[in-house]
Amino acid sequence: MEETDARYPSLDNRVVFVTGGGAGIGESIVEHFCAQGARVTFVDIQEDASKVLVGRIAARGHKEPRFIPVDVKDVGAVQAAIARAGQEDGPIKVLVNNAGNDDRHQLDELTVDYWDDRMAVNLHHQVFAIQAVRPQMRDAGGGSIVNLGSITWMVGDPDCIAYVTAKSAINGLTRGLARELGPERIRVNCVMPGWIMTKRQLELWVTPEGNRQIDERQCLADRLYPPDVARMVLFLASDDSRMCTAQNYIVDGGWV
Repeated sequence: MEETDARYPSLDNRVVFVTGGGAGIGESIVEHFCAQGARVTFVDIQEDASKVLVGRIAARGHKEPRFIPVDVKDVGAVQAAIARAGQEDGPIKVLVNNAGNDDRHQLDELTVDYWDDRMAVNLHHQVFAIQAVRPQMRDAGGGSIVNLGSITWMVGDPDCIAYVTAKSAINGLTRGLARELGPERIRVNCVMPGWIMTKRQLELWVTPEGNRQIDERQCLADRLYPPDVARMVLFLASDDSRMCTAQNYIVDGGWV
């Protein structure tokens, strides 16, 4: 978090739960919430990276997050972690459904098992995390749910149809549940990142051709980084966005 970043007093001591918080965009989201003074629990399958993150945050003097090793494909484990966080820290007021995986594949390579696995990684856990956190938020007088989508379905990326399908479904999930949960003062929004320069993306996909594509498609010439997404998530989690719900917020440098 930079000294020039906005400070949200409403996030101080707020109970936050983040999926996929150990690396990439999720890592930055966890860091930014901890810098705001929030009480953060995050789950991830990457145990080593997650433990390093916890140590780094503690060394900065920020509130140390709780890490629970969980594979988000195990819905029961996700819901158990949500229950634990609520019992130990108090009602969760912010849920960030961040976990996902954009492995590349072609239509002819798909099997039913692989398709179901991609839905489990990218979509199912979002639905059931919301289901699990709802009673805590309702009883606490409301809360904010931020789902992580993607612009991939808007641009029609051709090399990861399962991921694209799951991310488009998150759009409908967000709008439908915003209507259902609105009477309980639970807000539901979606953040849709563009091509974010995470360690994974830089190692696997950001080739010279990819950089040319970014230069051609984005309105802004700079590159997007995880903190650019984290800052939008902070706003949607804070009381400053108290009347924002059922929306999709694009952070893509003007790609779409």
